[in-house]
Amino acid sequence: MITELDPAQYRRTPWKNGGGTTIDIAEQDDVWRFGRTPITAPGPFSDYSGFDRLQVLVAGRGLVLETPDGEIDVRAPFKPVRFAGETPIRSRLEAGPVEVVNLIGARSAVRITLEVLQPGGTQTKEAGTHIAYAAADAALAIDGESHLLAADHALHIAAQRPTMIACTGGVLLLGSVICV
Repeated sequence: MITELDPAQYRRTPWKNGGGTTIDIAEQDDVWRFGRTPITAPGPFSDYSGFDRLQVLVAGRGLVLETPDGEIDVRAPFKPVRFAGETPIRSRLEAGPVEVVNLIGARSAVRITLEVLQPGGTQTKEAGTHIAYAAADAALAIDGESHLLAADHALHIAAQRPTMIACTGGVLLLGSVICV
């Protein structure tokens, strides 16, 4: 089942640490959340102990996540990074404000992936929940059926069987949530 997600329906959620607001695109209770977040000033990340986090820069440049074990480089757009939610992180902005897309999942309940598909890129995804998000206008095919996504729009794909998702235009972010 494919459901269109309209930005007018996205929910705004204050960060747990009070430092900003996340735009929740899709979520399931306290199990997983897919959202877009502007980071306008350097500061600490919220603690999400017990969760895995994936993040990809979609606007701006120069985001660095400082951890006790070193840096996580998020300087270049459309290169996803993964980290544990309990990792103490402080963001550093080297070239002004940025915007990221996040996928956060409770590791005891779900397995998550976040991929960037360019035109011609295809993924066969296992049964589960998949969010196809367009940071800018994009086109895709789901099991051969064409879809157009305007900037900031998404599709919620509840796949009951393996599903082929192909990017046919623009850049597509593909978040997947699989129950464990």
